[in-house]
Amino acid sequence: MKHRILNNGEGQDAFTDLLFNSLLGFAFMFAIAFMLISDPSDGGKIDSKAEILISVRWPDQHPDDVDAIVESPQGGLVWYHNRDTGLMHLDRDDRGIFADKMNVNGATISNPINQETITIRALQSGEYVVNLLHYQANYDKPLTVDVKVEKLNPEVELVYYGSHELKGVGDEKTAVRFSVDSKKNISDVNQIQKRLLTKALGRNSLIENKSD
Repeated sequence: MKHRILNNGEGQDAFTDLLFNSLLGFAFMFAIAFMLISDPSDGGKIDSKAEILISVRWPDQHPDDVDAIVESPQGGLVWYHNRDTGLMHLDRDDRGIFADKMNVNGATISNPINQETITIRALQSGEYVVNLLHYQANYDKPLTVDVKVEKLNPEVELVYYGSHELKGVGDEKTAVRFSVDSKKNISDVNQIQKRLLTKALGRNSLIENKSD
């Protein structure tokens, strides 16, 4: 049987080890937090894998479904039937109030925001076209849709912001067109109309049903 003094010594050693490990962990977390502190002088600059962010919004809690169709300079299309072309991605396909409810810890929560977002990860030289499609309409009154295009790097720059009216199922409008040169400069921002839906459906003018 070990002497009581030896037992006390082992207990103190265990306590010392625990205290040391706790202090070491605290110092490590402090170092990580310090490294993550951003420099206030970098305000307006962001580190993003995307070059362009396109946001399409319509009134919150509105039941209508609006879709964005974006064409790249190479003719690639991003929309609800083709959400990724490699350099462009449909991050969120909003379907009005449909599928806007989620269950969190047994409680049903509704997301009232109607917004679609598309990111362009790398810019190609040529023209981009952003179209709006009124996929589902529940009222006769025109629906106002806001479109914002932002260039994210090296600093956030507003390329376009405007409001457009959609007037019923199948109504397609070009919200904005813009060109990108070899130095990633943006120019020739305009609203000259160009239909993309027929191309997206493979020359079929009928709107297909969305799949989950």
